Amino acid sequence: MLLGMVPALLVLLLVVGTLVVLLLQVGDLVAWATPFADDWATALRAVVRTGLALLLVVGFLVVASMTFTALALTLGDPFYARIWAETEQMLGGDVPDSGPGFWRSAADGLVLAGTGLLLGVGVLVLGLLPVVGTVVGLVLGVVVSGRLLAAELVSRALEARGLDRAARAEVLGRDRGAVLGFGVVTQLCFLVPLGAVAVMPAAVAGATMLARDLLHLPPGVVQRGP
Repeated sequence: MLLGMVPALLVLLLVVGTLVVLLLQVGDLVAWATPFADDWATALRAVVRTGLALLLVVGFLVVASMTFTALALTLGDPFYARIWAETEQMLGGDVPDSGPGFWRSAADGLVLAGTGLLLGVGVLVLGLLPVVGTVVGLVLGVVVSGRLLAAELVSRALEARGLDRAARAEVLGRDRGAVLGFGVVTQLCFLVPLGAVAVMPAAVAGATMLARDLLHLPPGVVQRGP
């Protein structure tokens, strides 16, 4: 289980390193992107460029939080496959044939990352709305990203049982409240500093248990798709 923290830690270090580089270069980057402000009054130029710099940093943090899971799941596929298999064994019965495999996990990770990027942009746009924009954007971002996260984590146990995309969607729809609750709570844990590193292994195990509950599998039973 502890090995499952390694991929998340590596991705976290990558994100932190990128953030440090961004913070060191954000002033020059904003100045390069706003040459039209060179002739403005000093105070106005400073306000505009500072605002753009803050928006750029916040945007990076939003996108990073949305894509963290995809990168961690892709890099850590061997670790998480082992956690999934051990959880299946603990719950009883034979382990299903296999997980989705590295390349399938990588493809799913890219889809999740792309969705996360679009969601991050949407949250930023909503955040520009006066008064309620920030709150609405953050709440919607957590809810939608939590739902996507739950679907991605649960998919391993479902794919291993031969369920295609349509069948997985049907299974996830059996208890939308449980799926959404699991995803939102996990996503909130990921937002806590170092939370993703500590929670990711448990999230994989929890997703396996949730998948079995959705399939109504009693202990010791392995169900396969048609």
